Amino acid sequence: MWRLAAFLLASGLLSACTVAIDAEQTRVCRSALPALNPGGVITVERVREGPVPRSLRIDYSVASADRPVLERFAICQFAAEGLSPNKAELTGLGTEEGPLSGASLYLLKRYYLDTPEGMAGDPGSRSAADVAEIPPAAAYWLQQVLVSLPRTAIYALLSVAFALIFGLSGRINLAFGELAAIGSAATIAGASIALGSGATSPLTGLAAGLAAALFAGASHSAVGGYFTIGRITAASSQPSLIATVGLSLFLMEYLRLVQSPVTVWLPPIWSEAWPFARAQDFLVSLTPITAVTTGIGAAAATSLLWLVQTTSFGRAWRAYADDPKAAALLGVNGPRLLIQTLALAGAMAGLSGMLIVAQYGGLGFAGGFQYGLKALIAAIIGGIGSIPGAMLGGFAVGLFETLWSAYLPIELRDMALYGALVVFLIFRPGGLLGFRDPTPRPV
Repeated sequence: MWRLAAFLLASGLLSACTVAIDAEQTRVCRSALPALNPGGVITVERVREGPVPRSLRIDYSVASADRPVLERFAICQFAAEGLSPNKAELTGLGTEEGPLSGASLYLLKRYYLDTPEGMAGDPGSRSAADVAEIPPAAAYWLQQVLVSLPRTAIYALLSVAFALIFGLSGRINLAFGELAAIGSAATIAGASIALGSGATSPLTGLAAGLAAALFAGASHSAVGGYFTIGRITAASSQPSLIATVGLSLFLMEYLRLVQSPVTVWLPPIWSEAWPFARAQDFLVSLTPITAVTTGIGAAAATSLLWLVQTTSFGRAWRAYADDPKAAALLGVNGPRLLIQTLALAGAMAGLSGMLIVAQYGGLGFAGGFQYGLKALIAAIIGGIGSIPGAMLGGFAVGLFETLWSAYLPIELRDMALYGALVVFLIFRPGGLLGFRDPTPRPV
């Protein structure tokens, strides 16, 4: 399993690094073609890198009623690339007849590309993919499963954060959704700093964002958890639970003041679709960024399993979770272990925030609440306190949400999820991988 996760991560990153054509720039360049060929039926044949930096070339054909089919091309040049916010700004356009003048380019952008007609004028690209033909129902189902992969990775990482803390201390920290939002803000800040330092590669920006998200999530979790879990030593878990509610609200407001209420979005990267199968004209596809986020999530989850099963930290965690007094007699430092666990759980939450930014572009200061709530449901369904159960629960909740949205009324999706939680609490309170009786705590 470890080798599989490493392979997914490496292949996703390497494949994404080889994607030289930006999907957003391709869309803008394709959208200009109808304005260059009024009344013609356009078929895009090929999209490739252009002859100059930050450019791409589109080869296409134009069919008209009063003349034979013409083979043409367009070369579009853009202001930036990668994670730059103005990467889709068209700065030059050339055809086989020569480059457009500055005035013509301005008129094209101002009175066509920036209008609803121009945005809807993208003729798309003809798919020449040699993929297997499958039944339409199977194609639709497979596409929904592929779409659900990033969501399941995000829920699994957040569920693991809940399981780490509950398994060790018997306490639930309700602030992990907000820690994911802090990880998202840190990702954008780290990527922006990298871009401001002159880096243009999306991989460099995401690496900087990843480091920032891990640090921000771990540090905020360790400090906040120390005061809400470590310092509240009452036998009942209710005072600590209420304190984590306060921590959640504090982090939400703190993020609103630091980030501002306006959500900052990163432009999409590595979003050109890879075809997997087809059902007539419907292509089942996966984007490179989906492969990257899924691979990172799988690698992180598998690494965490390895950490808990084979390292001295993992042995101490499992011993303290089983019997704190016996573990303390054998030399386990409980307070230090709790801080380490809080930092590790916060890093997982921060990583989930980074995946949200990479996959969806951004997350608002209050957007982490729903993620945290659904991840808690996933942890309970999988078996609260069980790390493998949390991963299984995250996968189950992510797949459930996606398939419900695909086949059933989407407005009832959250109600159905909360109803499933009630069913599990009644008939299987220990979760999928826990005991039927939640006492003793499953670890």
